[in-house]
Amino acid sequence: MKIGIVRETKNPPDKRVPFTPMQCADLVKKYPDLQIVVEPSPMRCYSDEEYRLAGVNLSNDLSDCDIMMGVKEVDIPSLADSKSYLFFSHTAKEQPYNRNLLQEIVKKNITLIDYEYLTRPDKSRVVAFGRWAGVVGAYNGIRALGMRKGTYELKPAWEINDLEKLKLSLKSIDLKDTRIVLTGGGRVAGGAVEILLDAGVREVIPGDYLTLTFKEPVFCRLDPWHYSRRKDGGEFDFGNFVEFPADYESTFLPFAEKSDMFIACHFWDPESPVFLTKEELKTASFPVKVIADISCDIDGPIPSTIRPSTIADPIYGYDPETGNESEEPFADEVITVMAVDNLPGELPRNASEDFGYALIENVIPYLIGEDNEGIVERATITKDGNLTKTFAYLERYLAGE
Repeated sequence: MKIGIVRETKNPPDKRVPFTPMQCADLVKKYPDLQIVVEPSPMRCYSDEEYRLAGVNLSNDLSDCDIMMGVKEVDIPSLADSKSYLFFSHTAKEQPYNRNLLQEIVKKNITLIDYEYLTRPDKSRVVAFGRWAGVVGAYNGIRALGMRKGTYELKPAWEINDLEKLKLSLKSIDLKDTRIVLTGGGRVAGGAVEILLDAGVREVIPGDYLTLTFKEPVFCRLDPWHYSRRKDGGEFDFGNFVEFPADYESTFLPFAEKSDMFIACHFWDPESPVFLTKEELKTASFPVKVIADISCDIDGPIPSTIRPSTIADPIYGYDPETGNESEEPFADEVITVMAVDNLPGELPRNASEDFGYALIENVIPYLIGEDNEGIVERATITKDGNLTKTFAYLERYLAGE
C-alpha cells in the first residue's frame, strides 16, 4: 500500500495536513509494507524540510500511489484517474458548489472516501476537527467582544498558532460580568466550553441563567430540549426531534435576552425552528451584541449570519434595521458577527496532530487491512466511479437535477 499526501489546492489555502511528519514516520515503522509520499507544498503548517528530516519521501509525482489523502476538496484538474481519495468533499449534502467535483470523480473512475462519514456502527464519527472549530470560534468571539468594548486586546489565533499560548493569553483579560449563551453538545461545543473555562467564565445551569444575576462572567450551555419544544405541547423527545424537526418551535429568545454574547455550536436541520428572527434582532432592548456563529449556516437559524467570514478578516457587522452588512462592525446599533467557516485552520499544527492520531487509531487499520467493521465502507461515496448504495440518493444531484 502506498499513500500519497496531496498538497492542498482549495482557495483560500488550508495549512492543515492529514498526518504530521512524525506520524508518517511512525506509520511506516508500524506497517512495514506501507509507504508514504508527500507532495511538496509551500503552504503547509509543516514544512517540506520537516517531512524530510522525519525520513518521509517527497515527490511531485504521486502516480504510483494507491490512496491519495488531503484535507479539503481537491481541485478538479488535480484529480488523478482511477485512484482512491480521502478528503472532506462536501458533496453528500448535495452542496451545489461541489456538484462539478463529484461529476468529475465519477467520470475519472475515482473511489471517494469522505472523512465526515467515517463512523462506528453506532453512527458516531471517528475523526473530526470539531473540537478545534469550537476552540478557535470561542476565542474569536471573546476577541471580538474585547474589540467591540475596547476593554482588552487579543492577538488573532493564527498569529499565536499554539493552543497553550492561546489559553495563556486569556488569563490576562477581565470579562467582568459578561453573560454568554452557547448552543450545542458535541465536539464543537466541547472545544468552546474548554476556552470559556480557561478564560475564567463559570458555567451555570439554564434555570439559574434565566433567573439569577451574577457579579462574574458566566455562560450557559443549551441542548435542543432547552432551546426548543413541541408545538403540540407534548414531552420533548430527542429522537422525535431529529426525525421530525418541523414539529418543534424555538424557546431560545429568553436566553438571548439575558446574554451579551451568543456562541453557536449546534447542528441545525433546515426543518428545525430558527433560533432568532429578524424581527427579534430589531428590538431596541435586544442585548446580544456579539454572535460567534461557529455552525455558520448561511441564511439559516441566525439571521445575522449573512455570509461566511475569513481567517484574514473574521468579523463583520450586521445591521438589524436593514438586514444588511454594516461598514461599522462595532457601532452601537450593529451586531458584531464572527462566522469563519474553516476555524481549525487558525491552529493548523494542533488540529492536524489531533486529526492524524484519530486517523491512525480508528481508520488506517481498516484502510490498509480488513474493513471488518465497515468504517471505510460507510464513508465511501463512490467506488470505481459509481455511487455506492449508501449514497445512491445523490443520483439526481449528480445529474444536475
